[in-house]
Amino acid sequence: MNERLSTGNKGRTPVNLVVVSNRVARARANEPLTGGLAAALLPVVEKSGAIWVGSSGRVRDGFHKDTFAEVEAMGAGALALLDLPAAHYGGYYEGFANSALWPALHSRSDLIRASQDDYQSYREVNAFMARALMRFRKPDTAFWIQDYHFLALGAELRDLGVRNPIGFFLHTPWPARAVVGAVPHHRELVEAMLAYDLIGFQTDDDCENFLSYLQSELGLKIDDGVVTSRYGKSRCAVFPIGIDVEKFAVQAAKAITHPDVSRLRRSLNGEQLAIGVDRLDYSKGLVNRINAFDRMLALQPELKRSVSLLQIATPSRGTIEAYGNLQSELAKLVSDVNGRHGEADWMPIRYLNRGFNQTVLAGLYRTARVGVVTPLHDGMNLVAKEYVAAQNPADPGVLVLSKFAGAANELQTALLVNPHEIDGMSRGIATAFAMPLTERRMRWEAMMRKLRAGTIQQWFADFSDALQDAHASNKESAGELPAVESPKSWPLHVVGSRSGARVH
Repeated sequence: MNERLSTGNKGRTPVNLVVVSNRVARARANEPLTGGLAAALLPVVEKSGAIWVGSSGRVRDGFHKDTFAEVEAMGAGALALLDLPAAHYGGYYEGFANSALWPALHSRSDLIRASQDDYQSYREVNAFMARALMRFRKPDTAFWIQDYHFLALGAELRDLGVRNPIGFFLHTPWPARAVVGAVPHHRELVEAMLAYDLIGFQTDDDCENFLSYLQSELGLKIDDGVVTSRYGKSRCAVFPIGIDVEKFAVQAAKAITHPDVSRLRRSLNGEQLAIGVDRLDYSKGLVNRINAFDRMLALQPELKRSVSLLQIATPSRGTIEAYGNLQSELAKLVSDVNGRHGEADWMPIRYLNRGFNQTVLAGLYRTARVGVVTPLHDGMNLVAKEYVAAQNPADPGVLVLSKFAGAANELQTALLVNPHEIDGMSRGIATAFAMPLTERRMRWEAMMRKLRAGTIQQWFADFSDALQDAHASNKESAGELPAVESPKSWPLHVVGSRSGARVH
């Protein structure tokens, strides 16, 4: 139904590429990076000359003339930070984006919480961002929108008269049709997504789920991954995101002497270390992971004092009830496990509820004999790829990976586990600790070949080239498109929009 586009680097990356995301990252060595998206985009923006637009993390009222708090150079590119409107930020971010879209996209429809006001705020922030982006619009500008925070941004740009190439990439999974149907205003949002020339996904399953929704819910026809709507043609394709493999490997080798890493190595006293690094999020499977480590020690008591787990869980979205509950549950669980198995001079789990910068993380990955990446559902999970890239080629560690992470499609020689099966995970972690060097090297080398074939630079080039191709095809066929009547519920303008209308 869909095709995996890999156009290669044809040297056609737009001169004026504008990348848009909610979260951004700066190239500052001592700043922790809390998410894969921001960390992934940083190196390609620095080298490509793109302008990266995102939230400053601050809000302001609607009386300021210039909404941009900062515009600064970032390598060959630039970073533009935007203060979002105070009246709508909470409803947009904590409300609709992370209490409705995030749980739905991770197949947790039971956690969906959203009001009409939240949806209105989400749409208003998308419209606000579109108006702000007009500052960077030139005849040869291409816009590349990132992730679920801005599903409707392309439609808002088209509403402002933008006919430039506009692409969208979803970093999360796209769930089954029935789950999407639990999201308030799901039809309007998906229709808005069809304003993009190119819609990219992490995996074939994600892309196929999206196309299935278009066919079943909207009655649209799909031709080789291309859908025709009132906006024209939208191509849907798969672009698995990667990392800067060689840079990360070099960073990890150097970071082994970092003071934080050195202290950890000295404290191990010969123990083999497993490591997990995640945002504190219910999609990451942290409770099941701790339970699996607990089960392993109960079933194999001979491992006590010889292995331990370092779990880094960076706080995230703490004002949302589900996240606050998870933080409390996880802290209690770790305490219980340590109380059950620990001794006066040894604890099985080292639990750190804070973030670390990329240099320290690279050194910690290299130190750990086992990387435990067991999300319940994840778009890709770049921690898995970073762990592999960080390993010592002469003595590599073992990756224990959830088969429900997008990375499992590429890293097939990892130890793949079902994160819902506690006993199976416990056996997988124990197997990883006991794996002989020959097998570890064989598995690692196969994974490295995959990583080198799908770097972040290749992902960036492939999507940029495919966006230009999709836009060119859309322009060529524009005169052939039948007139399509707009749905009566669309476009939807919200409080403070250009029309001044309020949705009830």
